[in-house]
Amino acid sequence: MSEEILVNVTPPETRVAVVENGVVQEVMIERAARRGLVGNIYKGKVVRILPGMQAAFVHIGFERAAFLHASAIGPGGNPDARGDQISQLVHEGESIVVQVVKDPIGGKGARLTTNLSLPSRYLVFIPEMANVGVSQKIDDEEERQRLRDIIGDFMQRGELPGGFIARTAAEGASREALESDMLFLQRLWQSISEKVRESQAPALVHEDLPLAKRALRDLIGPEVEKVRIDSRSTWEKAVHFVEKLMPNANIQVEYYPGKRPIFDLYGVEDEIQRALDRKVDLKSAGHLIIDQTEAMTTIDVNTGAYVGHRNLEETIFKTNLEAAQTICRQLRLRNLGGIIIIDFIDMQDEEHKRQVLRALRKCLAQDHAKTHISEVSSLGLVEMTRKRTRESLEHVLCEPCPCCEGRGSMKTAETTCYEIFREILRESRQYDADQLLVLASAEVIDRLLDEESDNLAELEQFIGKPVKLQAESLYTQEQYDVVLM
Repeated sequence: MSEEILVNVTPPETRVAVVENGVVQEVMIERAARRGLVGNIYKGKVVRILPGMQAAFVHIGFERAAFLHASAIGPGGNPDARGDQISQLVHEGESIVVQVVKDPIGGKGARLTTNLSLPSRYLVFIPEMANVGVSQKIDDEEERQRLRDIIGDFMQRGELPGGFIARTAAEGASREALESDMLFLQRLWQSISEKVRESQAPALVHEDLPLAKRALRDLIGPEVEKVRIDSRSTWEKAVHFVEKLMPNANIQVEYYPGKRPIFDLYGVEDEIQRALDRKVDLKSAGHLIIDQTEAMTTIDVNTGAYVGHRNLEETIFKTNLEAAQTICRQLRLRNLGGIIIIDFIDMQDEEHKRQVLRALRKCLAQDHAKTHISEVSSLGLVEMTRKRTRESLEHVLCEPCPCCEGRGSMKTAETTCYEIFREILRESRQYDADQLLVLASAEVIDRLLDEESDNLAELEQFIGKPVKLQAESLYTQEQYDVVLM
């Protein structure tokens, strides 16, 4: 697999795109005014305890308090297993060191943990842990043991307490590179510990890397051939970052000086626009309908105009197989998380169901986010979850429509006309006025003058008062006012 990472930088915004075999798979956006909080470490103050939820709210310096559940307190502890209550673990007014694991999403505050972790290129340092872990994605048992031995030897010589987890990128890394990473992480933790002692809550004591460097740290693997950056200053910083922290990485970091925007060159801008649509076309002429709500995301698979060549079951099977691959890509591209319900087209053949699920799992194995898939339910639905740590692409780039308030539909001009008729009746009975003035959108006024003109004339005769109409260009189709004159 050929993979490239593209970095587009402007003063207010940095965007990173992952392109696999010429196809955009993932897009990440960070705006200078609203940088993500995931990975940041704060010295916070507990402001409220909720025994019923086994949780606490912690003030970390933002308007909205962050959420800390009892299960996220202590060295990976489970309060249910220990029998601890939230009131025994933290107290109101207490200072506490926490790390953000999930950005504020919608109306919810950031999600916190006291189980701190510091990632580097090859390793993750866990201050509260005293053992060695290895990524499950490293399958070779000899390599797993080699990594355990190298890390174990270093920990015996180390001065600071804490454990390490070898990341997937550590596979094949030299002893020197791993030890360099461990020294860097321990020095970083020492610096953070000093800031914690010196600062007053609430305070930021460690900020994660900006998006461009974070992408280099987290996304570069053996399959990545090239990183292209269109900002000279960011490129210089990236080259220095790679030379310092990834000296053994066989990766080209190139500066792109072209006049044509780098995202246009690779078709990323078009992909971003398509990722905001509900409908996703399949090559077979079928399509997906993706609806993102507060509670969950639903994905409906349709055959569309595809009729196949043999029989209906074959048509359905081929459409579902293609849909499984497209769904995995759309989940990454749109950064959809939480509960996801997939309504594949109903299949009768059990082997077909197994193959579609197998294809879905295989594609999701390439996803950086953690996923869990259930079997096909009795209703033919596939339920899955995808870990959500930051806002989806739609939530980053869009806001609810001021006309429909995010419903996705508006009242018809006919419905608004009938609401106006009822309001005219209500006001004419309550107040004494010589005439009434209706202010509404041009579409509603046109309907009142045309299709509803007879009804309006009857209403004027019934109330015994004239009704004047005035179109307002700034009114939406649902907005209107009835003014007494």
